[in-house]
Amino acid sequence: MGKRVLLIEDEPNIIEAIRFILSRDGWTVETHSDGGTAVAAVESKVPDIIILDVMLPNKSGFDILRELREMEAHKSRPILMLTARGQKKDRELAEASGVSVFMTKPFANADMLEAVRNLARDAQSATHDGDA
Repeated sequence: MGKRVLLIEDEPNIIEAIRFILSRDGWTVETHSDGGTAVAAVESKVPDIIILDVMLPNKSGFDILRELREMEAHKSRPILMLTARGQKKDRELAEASGVSVFMTKPFANADMLEAVRNLARDAQSATHDGDA
């Protein structure tokens, strides 16, 4: 597995914070800020990990998550979902839709880095398990 993240987020401060945290750790971070074209961005960029905000212009993160999980190429792609609304029903909806990790804003830098590293490690071991 490479170290490419697609961050689908529309808040400039969050984009810069995540880009800084992950870039320092060797990740290439590409960004996209429009929910309406987010699935097409995933299709064209084919990232190793997706970080997806819940509240985006033109389409919600929940809708994007469901759409990606219905596509064969993205059924098991690691997706970390971010939300400023950390209510139980949001977490349950994300989990029911197939999210890999659910994280609330504000988040600690160390927590973001750990979550992304764990997703990469889990995806890599799943790939190697499939090779056996």
